[in-house]
Amino acid sequence: MKFHQMIRAFAALLLLVTASACDHIDNKSVPNFGVRIDLGNFALWNTYGVSGMGDFRIFNRDKNLPANFPYNVNTYTGYGGVLLMMGIDGPLAYDLSCPVEIKQDIVLSISADNFQAVCPRCGSHFDPLMGAGAPLSGVAIKNKVGMRQYHVMPSGGGYIITN
Repeated sequence: MKFHQMIRAFAALLLLVTASACDHIDNKSVPNFGVRIDLGNFALWNTYGVSGMGDFRIFNRDKNLPANFPYNVNTYTGYGGVLLMMGIDGPLAYDLSCPVEIKQDIVLSISADNFQAVCPRCGSHFDPLMGAGAPLSGVAIKNKVGMRQYHVMPSGGGYIITN
């Protein structure tokens, strides 16, 4: 390859990388409802937390999920409920409302095969385990929307989930 061809190839590659770096995924399309789930002691974390990679639990105060969780007046579970999932580096949390549909009653389900979050209405797939809730397929790719992520902070012998 001649020098000028190498320069053109490098310029094309640089343009491609720059253009793809400008792609921004909106992970704030789901309304910002209150989130506070206190799993900040060993007993609560051991009962309602997650342990192995891919292990997940769904929190939804209105639907009393998980059953027997000690919800109180200071517990909030976001817009469509909260997905708590154990990632490689620790626990992760997201709103379960589909960021394409943006309705409280259209929530993502988790595939036990590949840990993807899937919308029953639009069919979009998201990566809550390794991709920070980024879209993998469906309308979510076209709309550039991802799952709303929440903070999971160590506390005592467990964690507290907040927005």
